[in-house]
Order: sequence, then structure tokens, then C-alpha cells
Amino acid sequence: MVTKQFKGSPQDADLARADSLAREIFSDVANKWAFLIIEFLGEGTLRFSELRNEIEGISHKMLTQNLRMLERNGLVERRVHPTVPPRVEYTLTEPGQALRATVDGMCGWTRRYLGDIEASRRRFDA
Repeated sequence: MVTKQFKGSPQDADLARADSLAREIFSDVANKWAFLIIEFLGEGTLRFSELRNEIEGISHKMLTQNLRMLERNGLVERRVHPTVPPRVEYTLTEPGQALRATVDGMCGWTRRYLGDIEASRRRFDA
């Protein structure tokens, strides 16, 4: 996979540029599955099947793709234990834990304003 390269310091990142690495990262982590994976892994290390059981509606394929993307971005660590069958566990890295604070805020915001949003949608759709 070809990825954008960043040259300079993080303070120089131009978030408005369409070809910026920051925009690619936003795209990666700002999806419902990544948010939910980060939220549940923030509570502790989980195996693939445990994570899939926690996130209702996620397919095996989507969980695999999102875990790989989060691992590639350094937000999730994958540990394979040398057992038969292999035991694979996922945990948040330090940057993943830092992102979880933002995800927690989004989850809290969603819980707080869910009723308002539902009412607004009903009015809009009427």
C-alpha cells in the first residue's frame, strides 16, 4: 500500500491539503468501526472473538480490516501467543490510548444528545 509521506515537523502539517497524511489518518480512524474498536480495547486487551462479540453487527472482514488499519497506524498492538491454536490478542498502544480520550468524548456526546438528534431527524423528515 502506498501512503503519503510527511516531511517536516507535526506542527507544520497542513490539514487542509487533500494530499496530507493527516487527512489520510482522519479517514482511517474516523469511522464507526474504528471508534468502537478503540472504545472496547480501551477497557483492556481482547481476543479477536471477544472483540467481535462486543461490537454487534461487525463482520469478520470489517473487524480484520479495521484492526489491520489501526495496527498499521500504530494505535493497536497485535500479540500472537505460540499456542495451538495460536492465541491472538489486541491492545491499544500509547497513541491509541490517547485517541481513546477523544473517542470517549464522542461516545459521551452521542449518549447525551441522542434524543435531541432523534427529534431533529423526525422534524426534518416530516
